[in-house]
Amino acid sequence: MQDVLERFLFEEAPVRGELVQLDATIAEVLSRHPYPAPLARLIGELMAAAALLTATIKLQGALVMQLHGSGNVKMIVVECSSDMTLRAMARWDGDVADVSLAELLGEGKFIITLDPEDGETYQGVVGFEPGQTVAEIIEQYMLRSEQLETRLWLACAGDHAAGLMLQKMPEAAGEADAWPRIQHLAGTVTDDELLSLDSQELLYRLFNEETVRMFEAAIPTFACSCSRERVGNMLQMIGREEIDSVLAERGKVEVGCEFCNARYEFDPVDVAQVFSGHSLQDAGPQVH
Repeated sequence: MQDVLERFLFEEAPVRGELVQLDATIAEVLSRHPYPAPLARLIGELMAAAALLTATIKLQGALVMQLHGSGNVKMIVVECSSDMTLRAMARWDGDVADVSLAELLGEGKFIITLDPEDGETYQGVVGFEPGQTVAEIIEQYMLRSEQLETRLWLACAGDHAAGLMLQKMPEAAGEADAWPRIQHLAGTVTDDELLSLDSQELLYRLFNEETVRMFEAAIPTFACSCSRERVGNMLQMIGREEIDSVLAERGKVEVGCEFCNARYEFDPVDVAQVFSGHSLQDAGPQVH
C-alpha cells in the first residue's frame, strides 16, 4: 500500500477530514533502532497524528510532537514538515510492556511545537489523564488551544500506521446537526480497516450516504533534516572551551543523529573551521 494522505470535505456538512496511511515511512523510522513493539506502535500512532495535523495547518515549516515521561519511555519526538516529510525517534529504559500510555510514561507531558521557517515558534504543553490515548490527548489539545472540535482514530501494527481525523469547521455552511452523525459513522471504523483498506474504499465504507469531495493527495515520506552544517552550529552553541576539552581527550568530536543514525566526525581542523565561521557542507568525514 502506498503512503498517502487524503484530504476531504463534506459538501452538505460543516466538517472536513483527513486520512493518512503510512508504510514505507514507518518502516524507515523503525529500521533505525530496535524499538520494542509497544513503543514502535506508539511512534507509529504519533507519526500518523503529526501528518494529519500538519495537513490542517497553514504553515511553511515543521510541526513537532514530543512526549516526555519518567517511566520506561523517556521521550518520543515526531517531526512532520509542511512538505509532508517525517522523522521520529524515542528513548527508553529497560523493558517496555504492552500497557497504557500513562503506565509507559509515568509523570509526563505532551508538547506540540509549530516551528515556521519565518516568524516566531509557538509551543503548547498539554497534561494528560490516566487512561487517555494519544488520540484523546490530541483531541483535547485541539479543543483547548485551537477551539476546534476534533475526532481522531489512530492505529499501528508492525510497520503500518494509519489515522483518520474529522474537524467541525466553525461558521461553515451545512447541516448544523451533521457533526454527531458523521462522528458516529467514523466511529464504526476498525483498526484492521484503517490499516488494510485503501483510502477511497475506506471512505466509501464509512461515508457512502454522504456527499464527500476529495482533494489532491499528498505523499508522506521519510527524511531527516540533520546536516553537517547544523551539527557545526550546535557545536558553536556548546562553546569552544568545552569542544576543545573533548578534542584533548579523544582527538575528535563525534555527534550522532538519533533520527537517522548518521554520524558526524570533527577533527581539530574541522573544529577550527566551525569557530571561524567557514562553511562545513563539504568539510571532513561524515559516517552513516
